Amino acid sequence: MDGKIAGKRYWEPAKSTVEKVPNSLVISHEQPGIMRTAHWHAQVEINYVFRGQVDYRMRGHMAELKAGDLCLFWGGLPHQVVDTSEDAWFVAIHLPLVHFFRLRLIAEIQQKLMRGATLIAHQPGSADDLDFNRWSQYIRSGEEKRVNHAVDELLLRIERIQFEPYRLLEDPGQPVTPAEAPDRTSFHNIGRICAFITDNFRHDIDSTDIALSADIHPKYAMSVFKKSTGMTLNEYVSLLRLSYAQALLMQEDANVLRVAMDSGFGSLSAFTKCFRKIAGMTPSDFRQRLRTRPHMPPVVARERASR
Repeated sequence: MDGKIAGKRYWEPAKSTVEKVPNSLVISHEQPGIMRTAHWHAQVEINYVFRGQVDYRMRGHMAELKAGDLCLFWGGLPHQVVDTSEDAWFVAIHLPLVHFFRLRLIAEIQQKLMRGATLIAHQPGSADDLDFNRWSQYIRSGEEKRVNHAVDELLLRIERIQFEPYRLLEDPGQPVTPAEAPDRTSFHNIGRICAFITDNFRHDIDSTDIALSADIHPKYAMSVFKKSTGMTLNEYVSLLRLSYAQALLMQEDANVLRVAMDSGFGSLSAFTKCFRKIAGMTPSDFRQRLRTRPHMPPVVARERASR
């Protein structure tokens, strides 16, 4: 059972599934949980807040979401729910990366999202409440036709953000390089690349193996993936390994060395180096932090003082 902090829910990492299934569509429709530490995953995340407030700490910025806010961000960078209102209720939809490239967004927005920006739209009086409830029902039904229909409608809704007032929150120090939206051929190749890496990231694979799976030249594979995602093939492989390792570390009986080997890292030192780079701490410190009950958020004290 999830714990409560003054009527607020806190996230139970052992119950989380999204980190371990990078090519799966995962949905959470619930009271958002305050997180003990940041996490990351290989999907693009879409949040819609039905009521209350949800406060995120992203890389380089904060994102405060209120009722009616629609939010999109790349889950491959650490992010953390640091506080919520007691009445908060939202839906979080985690889309496999391949769906992200189906979006017909402005290339610059797409690139900034992949580099850690958060896109937020708010359209008063819209049908978003009804739509997100329906999409949630369809996705949770597990029926392929309903799931596909919900994803198609959801992507169209995200595309419409560019025609509405929106906010793009980002780290002001993040460098921007020329972006390219993938064409149909590139999108097809990226899909095959992602599928192969998803199935094989726990094994010893390199760019040649990845390119052969898509029947393209290794240099082209590296180029098209980098231009479209902002990541190298090796960085994406490492991300999936780190996400999977994170899921294993969330288990009570986690052994760091075993986690490193099971996740596809060739050595404990390589695992620790990669983990520290994304999380800012060692795997052992991360595991310890997950076992520490979160403290009462400082916002609560302010709320009580104002009553």
